[in-house]
Amino acid sequence: MANILIVEDEKNMQDIIAEYMQRGGHTCFMADDGVDALLILKNNPMDLMILDIMMPHLDGFAVCKMAREMSNLPIIMLTAKSSEDDKLKGYELGADDYMTKPFSPRVLLAKANALLRRSSVAPAETISVGKISIIPASHKVFLDGQEITLTHKEYELLHFFMSNPGQIFSREQLLNRIWGYDFEGTTRTVDTHIKTLRQKLGDESKHIVTLIRSGYKFEVAV
Repeated sequence: MANILIVEDEKNMQDIIAEYMQRGGHTCFMADDGVDALLILKNNPMDLMILDIMMPHLDGFAVCKMAREMSNLPIIMLTAKSSEDDKLKGYELGADDYMTKPFSPRVLLAKANALLRRSSVAPAETISVGKISIIPASHKVFLDGQEITLTHKEYELLHFFMSNPGQIFSREQLLNRIWGYDFEGTTRTVDTHIKTLRQKLGDESKHIVTLIRSGYKFEVAV
């Protein structure tokens, strides 16, 4: 069904993850460290990456950052650390989801399948507001005619906002809509992604309006 890159230096954990992904019908590519992961990603089309943070040579944060420069594939990060700051750092670098060890391989498979389903939804029409245009069929975003690169979650946020102009969404609603009800994070994740999305949109970030104590809305007429 999908090509999944598993980046994990612990062989036993790597085998367990691969077994469950294969049970789900997916093809697995293995990398023992960050360097191998980037080589595989460069030379093979991947649909999703499961990425451990603590690895030799290049840690998961560095790999995530470099992978984002190559692809917008969904990324699930794995770590033994439960610190909220570590999770937020991963999201800032472009991770889409996060699981803390020890974890259930069945839940990991469910998260992977959910991300794959969301990334495969591709309506045909173009959505435009101001100088921003989205082509959902290809997940491409253009700013004043120039293509810009967004992470998977930044794209989903922008697409959701532009598909629902003028509607107010709380941080909890955005978290549930974009990350899912089983997401292991806090509403700060929403703020972090909107901050980086605004940076990439430049002056057009004016369309994303913050409402004190209410959340956010995408305003067309500004």
